[in-house]
Amino acid sequence: MEASLRIGVMGAGAIGCYLGGRLASRGNNVVFLGRERLRRELEASGLSVAGLEGANLRAVAKAYLVFATEPSALADRDIVLCCVKSAQTSEAAEQLASVLKPGAIVVSMQNGVSNADVLRAGLPAQTVLGGIVGFNVVSKDGGNFRQATTGPVVIESLPSDPRVATLGTLLEQAGLEVEITADIKPLQWSKLVMNLNNAVSALTDRPTKELIFGKGFRRSLAAIMEEAIGVLHKSGTPTARLGPLPIRLFPFVLRLPAPLLRVVASAQVKVDAEARSSMWEDLTRGRKTEVDYLNGEIVRLAERTGLPAPLNARVVTLIHDVEERGKGSPKLSAEALWAALH
Repeated sequence: MEASLRIGVMGAGAIGCYLGGRLASRGNNVVFLGRERLRRELEASGLSVAGLEGANLRAVAKAYLVFATEPSALADRDIVLCCVKSAQTSEAAEQLASVLKPGAIVVSMQNGVSNADVLRAGLPAQTVLGGIVGFNVVSKDGGNFRQATTGPVVIESLPSDPRVATLGTLLEQAGLEVEITADIKPLQWSKLVMNLNNAVSALTDRPTKELIFGKGFRRSLAAIMEEAIGVLHKSGTPTARLGPLPIRLFPFVLRLPAPLLRVVASAQVKVDAEARSSMWEDLTRGRKTEVDYLNGEIVRLAERTGLPAPLNARVVTLIHDVEERGKGSPKLSAEALWAALH
């Protein structure tokens, strides 16, 4: 079964290339679907993937690097990992619906909490499962993709179909930490709270490590997370532990003195010095971000339940303003960010 599982990657960006690259590096049957620019880059340089700090480096053999730019290349896939940006989910569903065979499995490996539902609405003949990529990936030149934080891959379970368990096994064999769960939505909300640092990174042009350990930046991050956690709690939205620490402790931990913070934070996540958010990369490249699917989800939940969320609403506005200007990150200092939020 494992040898015959045909896997597709819809949206071969940093996450898609990393997940697919891990699988293809072990000789698994993977087809990558992405932009022509990346196809040319990988054709020239090949594809390699590495773990945190360059560990567990693996190159994909040329025979296993199959990169396409047309959705029809995924027609025979048993499982497709959907890794497109959230705003492209409806378009991805439409493209997949036109080519996938009935009964194929699509796993949403995307940020946010609603993408699997969007895919389900557009793919009635296929099975759609939620997924979480609990780590960040740094995209380097020359087809190099490196894991920049620790964290698991989480996949919604499907006990009636052995393909999901097989995919989990293949990902584990490829060097990833994998969890299969029957109830993924609480974990997705927890991951969303963790991802609220993305906008802070985008607005400040600072790497993740500095946001967590730099006193000025983490003051803003703690406040944004605390507001979001309050909205989730008061609205009755369940969360679940994704890592050693429950998310309700994140704001408290971020406010600890730096030496103690380093000890406690290291139990939750390890962070590469070059780790930055995908939202920062989107602003840098002049693309629309996923802020509406991260901080925006908190704002919409607050509105539906009559709760305030002014900090997250302000983050959404700030990111949209920067998107419209199209000049990349405004590179706010810690003090300027705090002032902008208030």
